[in-house]
Amino acid sequence: MNTIKATKRNTTSSGQINKLRSEGFIPAILYGGSKESIKIALKKNSIKDTIRSEYFMSNVIALEIEGSQEKVLPRDVAFDPLSDEPIHIDFMRVVKGSKIILEIPVVFINNNKSPGLKKGGVLNIVRRTIQLVCPAENIPSNITIDLENKEIGTSIKISNVNLPENVKPTITDRDFTIATIVSPTIVIEPVKATEETAEGEAPTEPGAETAETEDKKDDSDDKAKAEKSDGGKEKVAEKKEDSQKKQK
Repeated sequence: MNTIKATKRNTTSSGQINKLRSEGFIPAILYGGSKESIKIALKKNSIKDTIRSEYFMSNVIALEIEGSQEKVLPRDVAFDPLSDEPIHIDFMRVVKGSKIILEIPVVFINNNKSPGLKKGGVLNIVRRTIQLVCPAENIPSNITIDLENKEIGTSIKISNVNLPENVKPTITDRDFTIATIVSPTIVIEPVKATEETAEGEAPTEPGAETAETEDKKDDSDDKAKAEKSDGGKEKVAEKKEDSQKKQK
């Protein structure tokens, strides 16, 4: 459990809070339980790296305030939209006997001992965090998934995880999936043009040859019809001319 020192603050205006921040402190508040809320301040350098940890929001912290210690949980962190620096933190007292709903991160171990991954399989992570109902005195820092001996086709569900005592998922109506090991994706490369393909000519699409053949056939049929029609007209003209000669 991390121990972080804090001091009480008596800031009442935004100007005083900005001055506090300029001096390297982060304003915060501690609330919860039967005690009243306390305005506090923490040195930025003492907690800056901890805040960036993916486990920060689910880890119990021992907050030391002027000689007395309290177990707390971070509940919210505000960041400056321009500098992305932490500018305020909310802490909640951990009261023994109470239950807390938390997003607990999932951690995968022994990736190098998974036969499925060694064969080229891919770890498909469905949930990177799981929402759990935890007793205040028994909050897991993470959910560990052991991939040793896991083959391609393995589906890891919440029922496969050994949760700490009295810790339960908030989703209770189904055995939801946390991760799977799937076969590698096969990428089909585009067909390369052959030497027979004319330079600058696009490869023939499937079905294009058939369509082209049918077009040529239609053109030939139309031409034949036209020739037949023209030939018929010529014969009629010849007969008419012969008839005129005989009459003469």
